[in-house]
Amino acid sequence: SALVGGMAGLSAAATPASECHGGGSGHGEGSKLPRQYAHTHMGSGKTTSEHLLFGVPKKGRLHEKVKKMLDGAGIEYSRPDRLDIAHCSNLPISIVFLPASDIATYVGEGNVDMGITGEDIIGESEADVEVLMKLGIGKCRLSVQAPVGQVTDVRSLAGKRIVTSFPQLTRRYFSPMDSDQPTQIKCISGSVEASCGLGLADGIVDLVETGTTMRAAGLEEVSTIMKTECVLIANKSTSHPELVETIRKRIAGYLTATKYVMVTYNIHRSGLEIAKQITPGKKSPSIMPLERSDWVAVSALVLKKETSSVMDELEKNGATDILVTSIVNSRMGD
Repeated sequence: SALVGGMAGLSAAATPASECHGGGSGHGEGSKLPRQYAHTHMGSGKTTSEHLLFGVPKKGRLHEKVKKMLDGAGIEYSRPDRLDIAHCSNLPISIVFLPASDIATYVGEGNVDMGITGEDIIGESEADVEVLMKLGIGKCRLSVQAPVGQVTDVRSLAGKRIVTSFPQLTRRYFSPMDSDQPTQIKCISGSVEASCGLGLADGIVDLVETGTTMRAAGLEEVSTIMKTECVLIANKSTSHPELVETIRKRIAGYLTATKYVMVTYNIHRSGLEIAKQITPGKKSPSIMPLERSDWVAVSALVLKKETSSVMDELEKNGATDILVTSIVNSRMGD
């Protein structure tokens, strides 16, 4: 494939070790690499196959969100100008920047070990990958849309003209509804929402996030094919299973840290049971006795968006010294 050919020209054997992992040799003392990942390229004839290849979106809003996530998970890299690959300085990982629509295929075929892409892309490409976790970003719906007021039942579009960037998912959705004439599905790569206005389609299948673009084109949702969001995926036969799990745990820890805050407070034992119901924590609250035997200190994770309401309820229940602490990162055993 093109990716494999490109990677061949980027072998670490031909790259100064300092550009691979920083420090003196980049692989031994002075490197940021944890000891268990120490390895050599120079003079060994080995290549970037020593590294886990991680495919991420190369541009757009999703690229920026993924970049922030990797940074929060402690995956350090510097991307050289005009290059679509970057070597991490603290783990044996090479970040490969790819079109989001290609990542599932590359992971499924083993060209890269893991990646971040949408559930819609996995469904469209029919890639055989392991979904490790949902990431909570890029949430949207893949829906059937038609001009406002013209279609009330999606079945009336079966056998008609549908324009989309998702021909496989669209075909699978309409196929059970087809009778004598199959639905005419035309695939285009952009500006799908303009197809009905130009007289090219009776309906479209496209992603909807806020609905602004859809409404501006005079369209409305007729039916939802699937809800989708970004997921972390891996090749089922990767040669780096331990490193895949390390990355998954790092990202999971960062995502937990972005969703939760730590609330600590003091409360009289008579109010403890109600307080535990207010702050059950992710698993359970931590409770420590105070010097005054009838009081305890409680610490619990609380969803960030619920913090103010939780503090109000705790105060009503007699809690004092209520403090909220931000979490930079975490490991919850997930």
